[in-house]
Amino acid sequence: MTQLTGKCAIVTGGSNGIGAATVRMLAEAGARVMIGYYNGADRAQALCASLPGAGHAIQQIRLEDKASTAAAARAVAEQFGRLDVLVNSAGFTKPIAHANLEALDEDFMDAMLAANLRGPYSMMRQCAPLLKASGDGVIVNVSSISGFSGSGSNIAYCASKAAIDTMTLSLARALGPEIRVMAVSPGAVATDFVAGRGRTELEKLAQATPLKKVTEPEDVALAIMACITHLKASTGGRIIVDGGRFLV
Repeated sequence: MTQLTGKCAIVTGGSNGIGAATVRMLAEAGARVMIGYYNGADRAQALCASLPGAGHAIQQIRLEDKASTAAAARAVAEQFGRLDVLVNSAGFTKPIAHANLEALDEDFMDAMLAANLRGPYSMMRQCAPLLKASGDGVIVNVSSISGFSGSGSNIAYCASKAAIDTMTLSLARALGPEIRVMAVSPGAVATDFVAGRGRTELEKLAQATPLKKVTEPEDVALAIMACITHLKASTGGRIIVDGGRFLV
């Protein structure tokens, strides 16, 4: 459990859900962690204070603002002096029926792509020099089965995750050998990420899958950790964590 001792990580969307579960596991494995958050500084600070080890930090990151992502990379360099792991977990969505093109207008599409696609790219671009200097850097992009199934909370979300998958492939080629780039693709997860999707609906969705089990944030975080600590000969790959929902 101390295999990441001496390593430093930054997790966007790190104060809640999948991101928070990942932050906890990284800290438990010995890493110093910078918790990226958009809103909810109090929640990020409380999580930071609860982590094992010392030297953790929080940093507000507005993914749609390139100055904010640049500031996050500078903060890592100044406070940690190095960076070994970047987890792109932040993003947002809104339930919109796929047939309702009137509700999914161009402004919403722009906002979705800015936060869910351009933002992660900006973080990777800004952090690449630090990760290369590590010599053993790894980026894990939290994608979604929506990216290859075309089903999900709305069409723009599906498109943004498909782009994340493709960008993972491209950057895996471009950033090796110093940096590995992986994607983890959950299905429906027991978080508050999708408004109005409660435990009852998640249980119903799970019953239609081969494993008949609700996917918890910790399930996804374990896959992220595997990409970081165990899959040392893998890059450009995608790990699906959905109980087999994509098979249905």
